[in-house]
Amino acid sequence: MPPLNRKDTTMPEPTTDSTVPDVAGTASPRGSPYGSLAAYVRNAGRGERAALARMDPDALRPHEIAALSRALLAAGLQPQTWRPETWPRWALIAHGMALAGHDGTGRLGRQLAQANVAESRVTKLLTARGEAFRQLLPRVLRLLASKGVQPNWFELGELVLKEDSSAHDDIQRAEQLRMRIAGPYFSALASKV
Repeated sequence: MPPLNRKDTTMPEPTTDSTVPDVAGTASPRGSPYGSLAAYVRNAGRGERAALARMDPDALRPHEIAALSRALLAAGLQPQTWRPETWPRWALIAHGMALAGHDGTGRLGRQLAQANVAESRVTKLLTARGEAFRQLLPRVLRLLASKGVQPNWFELGELVLKEDSSAHDDIQRAEQLRMRIAGPYFSALASKV
């Protein structure tokens, strides 16, 4: 695993141009921890999945930290090297995977449209920052799960990691990711008309 950048201890940016199939048959960017984390969550026992699904990423309790740590380590991550602000970001990703699953074969924007997520809700999610984003995301994930649609965490996970950063490169990348989600969403809505 490459060394972590000192200014951004969240994780190295996943690559998206080379893919390998994961155990579920979805495309997994090489070196990306999202597919490994999703596979762990999918195969975890009931109690472990429940702890991840019920946790509050901003206020982790001891049994949730234990479940989260096991999941992150199983995905090949090294949480012992993280700053305190990195934990809630990865907790939100693991929480979201426990709530809604993971499908890396589709574009997140199309998945949102497939689940008939309202334009106003998608717009709120994509324009929200910081705590507002962290509050809205689990609601959207529960809606996706209720419609049987699993989100693409290769796109969404990176947005969670970058969206509230103060680093200029991360801010730009988060905006690119938002546009990458919005484009297919609005394109899919237009094709339904």
